[in-house]
Amino acid sequence: MRLFAAVLPPEDVAEELAVELEGLKQLPGAGSLRWTGRPGWHFTLAFYGEVDDDVVPELSARLERAAGRTEAFSLGLRRGGQFGRGRALWIGADGDMAALRLLAERAEAAGRKAGVDMGEHRRYKAHLTVARSRSEVDVRPYVTALAGFEGRRWTVGELALVRSSLPRSGVPGEQPRYEVVGRWGFGAAG
Repeated sequence: MRLFAAVLPPEDVAEELAVELEGLKQLPGAGSLRWTGRPGWHFTLAFYGEVDDDVVPELSARLERAAGRTEAFSLGLRRGGQFGRGRALWIGADGDMAALRLLAERAEAAGRKAGVDMGEHRRYKAHLTVARSRSEVDVRPYVTALAGFEGRRWTVGELALVRSSLPRSGVPGEQPRYEVVGRWGFGAAG
C-alpha cells in the first residue's frame, strides 16, 4: 500500500482554508489547475511510497514511538508558494517549525528503521498542496493572493499514517483517496 506520515489540520482550520481557496478559484485560469479536495489536505512528514503489508506493523510501532517522544506544538497555515514552475500550488506553515522538522525527521527515521527504502534524504519543506497541474502554469497571481493569508493556529497533538490510492478511472478531476490507517498521540510513551 502507498503510505505517508502526516500532520492533519483540524476541521476548523480546513474550513478556514476552504473559504480562502474559494476566492482563488474565482481568479482567471483557475480551471487549468486540479484543486486538491479537503480529504487531501495534510503536511507530509515522510513519504514511504509502496510499502509491503508485512512491513506496516513495524513501521506503525516505530511511528508510535516517535509520537511518544514528541511534545505537542503550535502550527498554523500561512502564505502560499509553488513548486515546479506552477505544477504545485501550496500553503506554507507557521508556528513551531523546529518541532515540525524534528517530527518529520523522526517519521523518516521510522521508515528507514522499519526497512522502507526512503531514497535520498531531502531537506524538509513544510507545505500543504492545494492545487496541481500536469504542465507549467503561471500561479503567481495565486501566490500573490495568498501573500497575506494567515490561518488560525492549532495545537498539533498527533501523528497520522495515511494510505493514498491514486485515481485509476481516467476521469478528469478525479482525486486520490486518503485513508488514515494509524494515529498516535504525542507524549504517550516514555
